[in-house]
Amino acid sequence: MTGVHDLPLFVLAGLLLNLTPGPDMAYIAGRAAAGGFRAGAAATLGITAGCVVHTMAAAAGLSMLLASSAAAFALVKWCGAAFLLYAGVRLLADAVRSPVPLATNALAGTNATRPSRIFREALVINVLNPKVALFFLAFVPQFIDAHASHAALAFVALGTLFNLNSLFVNLPVAWLAARAGRRARGSPRLVRLLQGAVGVLFVALSARLALLERQS
Repeated sequence: MTGVHDLPLFVLAGLLLNLTPGPDMAYIAGRAAAGGFRAGAAATLGITAGCVVHTMAAAAGLSMLLASSAAAFALVKWCGAAFLLYAGVRLLADAVRSPVPLATNALAGTNATRPSRIFREALVINVLNPKVALFFLAFVPQFIDAHASHAALAFVALGTLFNLNSLFVNLPVAWLAARAGRRARGSPRLVRLLQGAVGVLFVALSARLALLERQS
């Protein structure tokens, strides 16, 4: 691939990074445990789509703005934290409602847990996380030749490869979490607990993002 070096090392490093437990994996596992594999897969694809956005933004130079501007970094960070907090509070509110409708919604995939809605939620959460943008900006260029004539194209190619590789980690995580939560989803009370646990996770991720500091 023109402009790229150490491709096998890039693939290996990407797989190891994706295997490292983090907020994305916790989010996918939580969604899958509460809503089944379809919910976990939707979360996986939403996060992956968000990473595609970050890849394109970094290739276009937009991520440099987050790296160099404290104001831009703070704006994206607080928007992301606010959205996570909103999603977490909404899930917690659903968890304290009547157990019968909640169980029906969670198992039947109504509007509250529809895969398309989870996909959009995961996409927004990932796009509004400046740490992901800075990760792509720091990691991918290490495998691009300094004098590559088409550096942006090489960046997009490597970013796409990284995002595809992530599916080989995150989809199995979603499947395992869905299997682990299968018995719980058969009980209305446990469904409420699972949904509340995901809500708490979102609130915790919101606080984590709010406390994130830009590296100078």
